[in-house]
Amino acid sequence: MNHLLFKESPFKTIISFHKLIESLEEIALSDVDYRSNYAKSLLKEIDAVPELKTGIEDFSIIQNNKKIIRNLLADLFPTALTNNEIKAVTIPFQNITFNYTRRFKKIIKNAGEFDLTIQDFNEEHFYVLSCILILNEYYNQEFDYNKPLFYDIPDANGIIKHYRILYNADFIEIYPSEKALPLSPEEIDELMDNFDNLALWKEKFPPESWILKGFGIISLFDATKESAISNLKTNLLKRYKEPKDNITSESIFKSFFKIPDLRIGISIYNEEENKFTKLPFEKANIGSFILQNKDEMECCSTVLGFSLDKLLKEKETISISNVTAFGTIPGNENFAKLLSEQNIQSCIFTPVVKDSKLLGIIELVSATPRQLNSINANNLKLILPSIINTLERYNTELQNQIEAIIQREYTAIHSSVYWKFKAEAQKYLYVGTSNKEHTFKEIVFKEVYPLYGQIDIKGSSEHRNNTVKEDLKNQLFSIISIFENSAFLNKLPLSEQRKFELHSYVKELEKELKADTEQQIQNYIEKEIHPILMNSRVSDSDQEFINAYFEDLDPKTKLFYHARKKFDDAMGMINKKMAVVLDYEQMEAQSIFPHYYERFKTDGVEHNLYIGASIAPKQPFNTLYLNNLRLWQLQTLCKMELEHHRLKKTLPYELDVSSLILVFSSPISIRFRMDEKRFDVDGTYNARYEVVKKRIDKAHIKGTRERITQQEKITIVYSHQSEETEYLKYIKFLQFKQILEPTIEQFEVEQLQGVYGLKAIRIKVMNTDANLDSQYSYKELLETLH
Repeated sequence: MNHLLFKESPFKTIISFHKLIESLEEIALSDVDYRSNYAKSLLKEIDAVPELKTGIEDFSIIQNNKKIIRNLLADLFPTALTNNEIKAVTIPFQNITFNYTRRFKKIIKNAGEFDLTIQDFNEEHFYVLSCILILNEYYNQEFDYNKPLFYDIPDANGIIKHYRILYNADFIEIYPSEKALPLSPEEIDELMDNFDNLALWKEKFPPESWILKGFGIISLFDATKESAISNLKTNLLKRYKEPKDNITSESIFKSFFKIPDLRIGISIYNEEENKFTKLPFEKANIGSFILQNKDEMECCSTVLGFSLDKLLKEKETISISNVTAFGTIPGNENFAKLLSEQNIQSCIFTPVVKDSKLLGIIELVSATPRQLNSINANNLKLILPSIINTLERYNTELQNQIEAIIQREYTAIHSSVYWKFKAEAQKYLYVGTSNKEHTFKEIVFKEVYPLYGQIDIKGSSEHRNNTVKEDLKNQLFSIISIFENSAFLNKLPLSEQRKFELHSYVKELEKELKADTEQQIQNYIEKEIHPILMNSRVSDSDQEFINAYFEDLDPKTKLFYHARKKFDDAMGMINKKMAVVLDYEQMEAQSIFPHYYERFKTDGVEHNLYIGASIAPKQPFNTLYLNNLRLWQLQTLCKMELEHHRLKKTLPYELDVSSLILVFSSPISIRFRMDEKRFDVDGTYNARYEVVKKRIDKAHIKGTRERITQQEKITIVYSHQSEETEYLKYIKFLQFKQILEPTIEQFEVEQLQGVYGLKAIRIKVMNTDANLDSQYSYKELLETLH
């Protein structure tokens, strides 16, 4: 017998057998001698414990009179059924139980130290459900509360068994005490609409205001399989596991199969590549015994032997009850070894198939022989539909994620303009359902203001050529050294000729690098030099030099790739860091006003911004947002310059950068080019903006050969006086914030093809960390300048 689990109750509980005793009294007066004599004998025993009829509040009386109570309940607990039925006397919803059947006793004993508590049932549920009992029994209501109640009880092996609870309340009387409050129909209606309002229920049914007299009978039936299927469905439907959720797919399978050491795995089948792969989501937390620690495995692998055909082609289940015996059959050795290495002695591998398409393989394994076999493999048929739906959903989610990655990384549609693409896609879907033809409307945004900026790696072409020369020279000198120091190679008739040719190529590299020089040298080395080095019978010491030379070659080009690697690595580090700074700052900039943003990595990082009412038609647009964005752009380039200054010390190859902003105050139109899958300017007039963009960074100061861009400086190119005035205000403000140096350079830009009248401002960024993390608004600028 357990204790009262819930201390607060609308009931004052009095355990009483008065209804049973009253029926015994009737039997004692009957004419059937054997029944009458039995009833009289039992009533005589009961007379010694009057509380059995009047009511028991002290539970020790039950403990001290177990035998009498068992005899009293004999008709309700037949001895013939005691090993089959799971039954006891109880108080509804409490964990007070006694007079167990033998099967119930055995279950409790196997559970060990265990307290009978109802699954997912708390004090609030108990109180409200007790009140509903009163409403139904005393007030003749018909409130339906049929939530299944379960006990989760471990067996001797620690496997959790799920038992459905059924109550018999035929021997219970419910009536009000002097504390009870009568309820009107309106109050009952109010309770009906407030199931979760515990305070209201306690107000209408104060604690211990009603009497529950009698006893209930609890009957359990083993619903482990049904519950496991239900839990599995719930578990598989969850997108994310709750922190407090201790129900795992593995524990559910253990309960379902009644195997304590059961482990599960899942392999996904990739039909396109004919591979097994792991589940693509970390949340699944399920591995694979076929793949072990690999992420994927070719299905042509010989590991599975003939079993693979049964799984892939015939789509039939493989059941191995004894792995050791299985491994003695020719052709199974590799598969048996794979299983044994993972402490698997019996297993089931079941294909998951939907519409004749293989989705994956369910792997059930045990360290005990014969635990898993072809007989209990049939149990999987009960849960396969749920697993099929889950794997199909995983596959759909995976495809969606792949599509999202492709869109984000390769064909990105920026969030600011996504709404227009979405609207056009929805029109297509609506038209598609009505079987009408649909012509996709071109995506155009009119009257938008462009902002262009770049941070460029200075002299990248020259640096690249120099590294190519350096690598080629080093390779040529390395080959010359091998020829000169090898006695065998020096004796070859062609040796002098080859050395002359190698020296000639070295001299050619002293000049300006031609477009085909690298290709010529590469072809010469591969066809004329490498065959000699690979096929000559040189001494061991010479062979070591030759081996070292070949180890220094790039596997693809068969050329030295040392200086170029340092340059490429440095270029990559700069581009990555600049892109990270720009992308991060851009997320903040979207809060100024939604605008289109794109960036490109070349020999540096370029970006385009377009802002205007047509991009965010639901928000009122003002040119102040353009001013804010221009100030943001200038500050962001300052940050990128400073980040490069910090990064420069760690670069494997020293590279400098320069920054450029192109100011264009006339609004333009941009159109999405379906063939190129990107936005471009629309119309002949707007094309002037693109022309300037492409030519400006190589331009010179008018009347000189000096480039308008310089390292560690930002050049702002514009054409109108109003633009000059605006940017000088920004510069003055950032000088005040100690981000830009005091000196300002102003000059005219040389005439470009079809473009003239451009001017420029050039300013240096201070090499300081002051205010690096701040982003100032146009409003702050106005307040500071005033």
